[in-house]
Amino acid sequence: MRGLLLLARPKQWSKNVLVFAAPGAAGVLDDAGPLTDTLIALLALCLAASGTYFLNDARDVEADRRHPTKRRRPLAAGIVPIRVAYVGGVLLMVAAVGLGLALRWQLGLTVAGYVVLTTVYSTWLKTIAVVDVATVAAGFVLRAIAGAAATGVPISDWFFIVTTFGSLFMVSGKRGAEAAEMGQGATETRAVLTAYTPTFTAYLRAVSSSAVLVAYCLWAFEKADATTAGVPYYQLSIVPFAVAILRYALVLDQGRGSAPEEVVLADRPLQVIGAVWAVVFALGVYTST
Repeated sequence: MRGLLLLARPKQWSKNVLVFAAPGAAGVLDDAGPLTDTLIALLALCLAASGTYFLNDARDVEADRRHPTKRRRPLAAGIVPIRVAYVGGVLLMVAAVGLGLALRWQLGLTVAGYVVLTTVYSTWLKTIAVVDVATVAAGFVLRAIAGAAATGVPISDWFFIVTTFGSLFMVSGKRGAEAAEMGQGATETRAVLTAYTPTFTAYLRAVSSSAVLVAYCLWAFEKADATTAGVPYYQLSIVPFAVAILRYALVLDQGRGSAPEEVVLADRPLQVIGAVWAVVFALGVYTST
């Protein structure tokens, strides 16, 4: 059982908190109904993600055994049989899509899209440079869309752009850190990493971080124009948001971005900055009329 739990990678579930983004920005999370629907979407995505990890590790077991850290994964270490991983992965993904459909058909389709995307990525797209980065980033965007699909809230254009380039920024840093960590050994474990030179990953980070900052500023001003609040909370939220992006850029430049979930859970300054942004933005959402 412990091996199956490790194979499900519960630490990775932290990425699924993106489902709260759209309903949180719409200001509906203080209602029991939308909050419950968002939690169901969170559960569905956790099941889907774990299912894809089961299948991905089953397919990559030989490569993982040659990896300095991945060789300790349950399948690579021989703790969980490969057949069990395949069966368990399919069952988890079916349960995820079924749970989504039971709530709203829009959520079911979004979860199904996530499952298809991650499955195709694991079997093919992860071998194509740049396309693999875009695919992983798209997975994060689908998480955000799932929150909107579960609650029926609309997604603005700027929200979509912020989510897209924010995801690309994080994933480009992840690939750059992985390439630096593996060095020449990347050929044996994931050959596509050899295509990511330090200058190219730095370029990706520069482009995506610039886009997300500009898009967030425009989104914040758009939301501010739609309210009559006396305090410019949305405009003020730009400051901690920009500082958070810069802090994460520093982490990436130090080569510590190969596991984004570990960065978020371990970097205390980033956590504090993120909390400040969340409070200021929430004040804008729930005190504006």
